[in-house]
Amino acid sequence: MKSKDETEKVDLARRGIIKTMGVAATGMAVAGVTSAEAAEEQQSAGGETNPYGSPPGSGISMPPYYLPTPSVKNKNNYFPQSEPLGPDEMRIIFMGSNPWPPRMSQAGTCIMVEMGNGKRFFFDLGPGCLRNIIANQVPVPEINDIFLTHLHIDHFGDLPYLWQFAPFNGRWTPLRVIGPSGRTPELGTKAMCEHLKKMGAWTALFFTGMPMADGYEIEVAEFDYRDDGGVCYDKDGVKVTHWRRSHGADGASAYRLDWNGLSFVWTGDGKPDQLTAKYAKGVDVFVTEMAIDMVNLWALKQGVAPLMGAMTIDNYHTPHYAVGYLANLIQPRLAMACHVSYDRDLIGEMVAGVRTHYKGLFAFGVDHTVVNVTKDHVWIREAALPETTNTARPSLEWMIQNNFGGKLPAEISGKNPILANQEQAVRDLEIDPALFTPKDQMRQWARAASWGETFKISPAEMLGAPPAKK
Repeated sequence: MKSKDETEKVDLARRGIIKTMGVAATGMAVAGVTSAEAAEEQQSAGGETNPYGSPPGSGISMPPYYLPTPSVKNKNNYFPQSEPLGPDEMRIIFMGSNPWPPRMSQAGTCIMVEMGNGKRFFFDLGPGCLRNIIANQVPVPEINDIFLTHLHIDHFGDLPYLWQFAPFNGRWTPLRVIGPSGRTPELGTKAMCEHLKKMGAWTALFFTGMPMADGYEIEVAEFDYRDDGGVCYDKDGVKVTHWRRSHGADGASAYRLDWNGLSFVWTGDGKPDQLTAKYAKGVDVFVTEMAIDMVNLWALKQGVAPLMGAMTIDNYHTPHYAVGYLANLIQPRLAMACHVSYDRDLIGEMVAGVRTHYKGLFAFGVDHTVVNVTKDHVWIREAALPETTNTARPSLEWMIQNNFGGKLPAEISGKNPILANQEQAVRDLEIDPALFTPKDQMRQWARAASWGETFKISPAEMLGAPPAKK
């Protein structure tokens, strides 16, 4: 233990160093030394500098444009439905971010991109992400326009779940899915969706002949995965391009979305590659997958053999060092890592790996991360979501426009699907509802016997709108 005199000497020495640094800094300013030269001198002396040239107090990685965008009302948290986007603004919300294993805090990978023109896209739809999308108060019928990077199940596992329930919740038009072809037709997005419909035949059978039956169709836009830089979406000022990724099988693709001078890239899975460096160059928000390259820890934590871990990373994924390398080539306004098991004890290592090559603005895109982007500002927050959130109802205008082509019909006819799908002998075993329903709550059952072969529905009553004039 140091004596009192020794401690005082150390403190005086520290103060002397600080004073010397202040004098040196003043001397450089008087001598007319530029901030760039000063930064270079500090770097050569082993220090770190802010790559954006930001002033003292702004840190060594934060740019001057890291500021709230005009629509931001709460600078710390995003509260769903509380912030309409400005006409020149983009919002990115991470609805899922983990490949494996399933975690309480992370769903399967899914990124939602919203634009100020009212368009909303989903990039991948991994297992468990729907609960987060619904918690963010996106009406279920509006969960559409889904871009799949490839057909590993951790990237589309919630698609069957959405397919089954969205028509019930009010989307009576086909589900729209965009995705790559495969080396053979049966390995492409179109074939996957056909198999999905076969897998869900039990569900679709019930709705045969009903008004929502079209909701069980899937409108697939399958593009040629070999067409690097090809456009797979170009409507309402939004353009989405794609390119190949090296991820174990032909077909894996990345996407770039451009709208109104703003841009977003999601790499999907794959090794760091020259095509990504080319097509993502200068993007506003660059999101890549990340696999931490510490296979011995995988073995300790999950029981994964080190050889299997190494084979997975070396052939299919982007190590944390390569995340920084790619970001440095691309020079985005914001670089982000997603599709990563967000182990808190490894955050420091993951950041250190990125920082071996990239010094700019970086963040993790894990569940509930919200990014607002304009041409001048970028802002990152976390969504604040109550555990009791439920489905949000789509607007009347949305339903009329998307389900009824802009005009609300007086009535819709449907065909009773129950008559042909179950033996009457089984239904005859049901207990009479009069035995368990309070008398003043008894109503006419919507059953086969009361419907007959066809029935009619009033859309106005369903939507809570005045009945259409005949």
